[in-house]
Order: sequence, then C-alpha cells, then structure tokens
Amino acid sequence: MKSVWDKRYSEEGFAYGEAPNDFLAEHYARIKPNGNVLCIAEGEGRNALFLARKGFNVTAVDFSEVGMSKAKNIAAKENLPLETIVSDLEVFDLGKAKWDAVISIFAHLPPTIRKIVHARIETSLKDNGILILEAYRPEQLELGTGGPPKRDMMMNLEILKMELPHLKPELGKELERNIHEGKYHNGRSAVVQYIGKK
Repeated sequence: MKSVWDKRYSEEGFAYGEAPNDFLAEHYARIKPNGNVLCIAEGEGRNALFLARKGFNVTAVDFSEVGMSKAKNIAAKENLPLETIVSDLEVFDLGKAKWDAVISIFAHLPPTIRKIVHARIETSLKDNGILILEAYRPEQLELGTGGPPKRDMMMNLEILKMELPHLKPELGKELERNIHEGKYHNGRSAVVQYIGKK
C-alpha cells in the first residue's frame, strides 16, 4: 500500500494540488491562534503548509516518505515552521493533551485502524481543542470522482459520532459538492464534513 502512495507522490506536480482543502480553508480560523496543529495522512503537505503560512505550529504525518519530503522541501524554501514525520498511523503516537487542533482531510483507513486513530485523536486534543475532518461517504463509490475503492473505508456522521463520543460536534453535515483537488479528487463528490470540540 505504501508503495502505491510513494509512486503517486513521485509523479510530476502534486497529486491533490497545492491549494488547501476548501473545508479547512473555510474553518481554520476556529483553531487557537499560533496553536499546535497535527495534520494526519497529510500526503504532500498542502494543508499543513497552508496552516504553517497562517502562523500555526504544524506537524504533518504520513507514511509516504516521498510525500513528506515534498512538504519538507517547500517548508524549507519558505522558511516555514513545519515538522514532518514519516509514520504509519496504526502505530503513530499522537500524544496526550498535545494539540489545539487535529486535521483529518480524506484520511481513509481500514475501519479497525480508523477506530484506534479516532480514539487517539480524542486523547491527543487539549481541552477546547478541535478536530476538523472531511471524508468521503459510502455514496462516493457511485460517483467515482476520488477516494478509496472500499465502502468500509468511507465515513458518515453516524460513524463519526460513534467513534468520537468524547467530542462535542460543532458542525456536522453530509452533502454532495464539487471538489477540484489535483487530478485524483475531481468532480461531484459525496462527503461528510465534521468539526468536533473537546
């Protein structure tokens, strides 16, 4: 699986574009100013770099060394405070009461691993810390405009409420919207958008 992502991130350009995710760009101001932010499954770093440019202390984690290397190089060129970590989320220690925000943008994992990661996110957030998440819903399979090929790797509000019981939902909606993020997320998409507060 890792080799698939390394290959994708080795292609010319950026697999999901260089601009941040729309949902994150709309709601990042909810994060505590100058706060400590963790971006999981961060790929080539587009969201982490966006937040670093906004003055947050950002850590990006992904299991693709190729993706994290691209993010690190851009951060170095722009003199941005971005820490990159190459790690599999299944074993990555998110810490305890460490983050003012965790960012999960299209972080699709097998359900057994996802439940573990969501539990760790709750533990890792500081009091009043927030999770900003956008993911594909199972209905996305019929649209075929991005995301994993497996239904059980998708999410919806019901799943998120079950797996994040200790967060207070500040925003939660299921919708279809047009997404244009590089060549791999393109077109009408079925998504869930969620912001939860500890």
